[in-house]
Amino acid sequence: MSTRDAVVAGLPELSGAGRCLVMGVVNITPDSFSDGGEWFEPEAGVQHGLDLLAEGADVLDVGGESTRPGAQRVTEAEELRRVVPVIGRLAAAGAVVSVDTTRAAVAERAVAAGARLVNDVSGGLADPDMAGVVAETGVPYVAMHWRGHSDVMDARQDYDDVVADVRDELAARVAALHDAGVAHEQIVLDPGLGFAKSGALNWPLLAHLDALHALGRPLLVGASRKRFLGHLLAGVRGAAADEPVPPAGRDDATTAITALAAHAGAWCVRVHAARASVDAVQVAAAWRRAETTEDTA
Repeated sequence: MSTRDAVVAGLPELSGAGRCLVMGVVNITPDSFSDGGEWFEPEAGVQHGLDLLAEGADVLDVGGESTRPGAQRVTEAEELRRVVPVIGRLAAAGAVVSVDTTRAAVAERAVAAGARLVNDVSGGLADPDMAGVVAETGVPYVAMHWRGHSDVMDARQDYDDVVADVRDELAARVAALHDAGVAHEQIVLDPGLGFAKSGALNWPLLAHLDALHALGRPLLVGASRKRFLGHLLAGVRGAAADEPVPPAGRDDATTAITALAAHAGAWCVRVHAARASVDAVQVAAAWRRAETTEDTA
């Protein structure tokens, strides 16, 4: 069994999908790097989630605190005010909802409102109570590689070998989660593209997902519209050579990463625009099946 197909506790119907899953981003924030607060009001956020479902997204990831570089934290009360009503309405509409938070109290309230995953960019490092909440609720838990909050992360990107260092730091998080009572089957890992990693550091992680698969847990890949894609595309199609392409112009490159990551065995990709990535994971699944079929006639 590949790590992509490994059991993820609490999501039996998705774990058996036979392809990479697509997680659609629902930012209930006024300052997201990708959409600038376009879905900040609850009605807009709910509708955006429903639109992503209509495009084929398997999971909706609802977040109420921006993690863009330099972003300042919001209060726990404000984060709860933003996300809980949206999660409740999307869950009631039949969506599989994830909460994107680093706070244990927000995760607990979100699960009570209908969230079925916790997506923690800090991997439990930001809140010592997070592991306990995850263990008690039994929900799947995405632990991302993280070295600090958004206002300091760009100063913490010194690596001897980015692939080996990220692998080892994620392995340490898995061990700590186990010690706190989180079941092995609950854990999904995320290399944390763009978090304490400048442009060039992200490509080796994508090219060597096999090193992270060796940790034995499914992988979530979140490259959508990130800075390193903007820098890669600078100078393309008339863009200024010294100006990164803005987030809205990075969706095609995101789709390319979706296809490659899915073919490399990613369990799920996290994207802002779902339709093209839904097609890309289907293509990748057909490609993988053909590679393992002896009779192609």
